[in-house]
Amino acid sequence: MKKVFSLFLAVVFFFLVPVFPQKDVSEYEERLQKIALQINDLKSKILEEEKAQSTLLSKLDRIGLKKKLIRKEISLYNLQLEKANSELISIKKRIPSLKAKLEREKKSIEKILITLYKFGEFNFLEFILQARDVKTLFFEGKNLTLLAQHQDRVVSDYLNTLDQLSALERNQRLKTEEIAELIHDAQQKQSELEDQENKNRALIEEIEKNKKTHLQALKELRERAQQLQNLIKELVKVEKGFPFPFVPLYERKGELPWPLEGKIVTNFGLQRHKIFKTVTLNNGIEVAPNKNMTIIKAVHSGKVVYADHFKGYGNLIIVDHGMTYYSLYGHCAEFLVEKGDLVKAEEPIAVVGDFGSFKGISLYFEIRFKTKPLNPLQWLKRR
Repeated sequence: MKKVFSLFLAVVFFFLVPVFPQKDVSEYEERLQKIALQINDLKSKILEEEKAQSTLLSKLDRIGLKKKLIRKEISLYNLQLEKANSELISIKKRIPSLKAKLEREKKSIEKILITLYKFGEFNFLEFILQARDVKTLFFEGKNLTLLAQHQDRVVSDYLNTLDQLSALERNQRLKTEEIAELIHDAQQKQSELEDQENKNRALIEEIEKNKKTHLQALKELRERAQQLQNLIKELVKVEKGFPFPFVPLYERKGELPWPLEGKIVTNFGLQRHKIFKTVTLNNGIEVAPNKNMTIIKAVHSGKVVYADHFKGYGNLIIVDHGMTYYSLYGHCAEFLVEKGDLVKAEEPIAVVGDFGSFKGISLYFEIRFKTKPLNPLQWLKRR
């Protein structure tokens, strides 16, 4: 009896913890950990922005960072949901086989009871009448010890299977509840994202239609452009070598592939505002993507020397193409590369977004020689 009961406890303990393919679990955990780190990084950046001086562009940056944070949180919930569904499917697959096994073992026990009755080991009818169900035959009958002595393995198998099934059914209920909660949380985050989108549109509309805020935004944009100029100066100072032969960028002038298929919404050079007649100097162009075109591609081979949030430009990537030529990609929603990565021409590097943009979803694109901005339309293929 002690042997049976000990085995019973061991099996129950084992099956209280869901068992899934280790590889799948580790892959999920690795991805979840990566997103969690990105979420913590975004929260730190938002905190820094909130401590800094409040300006029009800083407000826009905070909204952009919050939107990115919410999207990351939604991604986290979706991945947790995917993991929970995978575990639920695994549980559901095991339950029918366990039920079939339980039924087979139940029949074996019935045969044992009948055999013991035939040999007069105990009053079978009285034993059956006293028991409320099959499981109580092993906990309430005074002949448990006798039965265990005769068929210890059969009884142990039955008890183990019974508790495995109970644990799986319990886990199934818990996973179902977890999935419902994750769906609810993701829906709440989606509402938060829509709220931030509304704030973003309202602020841009104010900048575009209110002359005072428009002029303030232009002043701040010039300051941000100077900060970017300073960053490029620092990059130029650092000599970089490439571990592979490359075609100099200047040899590809007029033949570079477009970083994003779409319509130009902001041109290079001096631009006059239609309403306020103010003049701004654009160091690059902005491209609104064509329908279903979301991937930003490198225009030439090189090394990613910057991939982070940059005030006024949203999420910014800078690729060094050698010989002090650079390409810049701003307003990105997501990075597909990291600082230090080597990229080839037309390799995907980011997802287009609206982070820091006054034009909605668009790509801000520059080409520079040292710190000098060049007209991208003279370098890209004609369309």
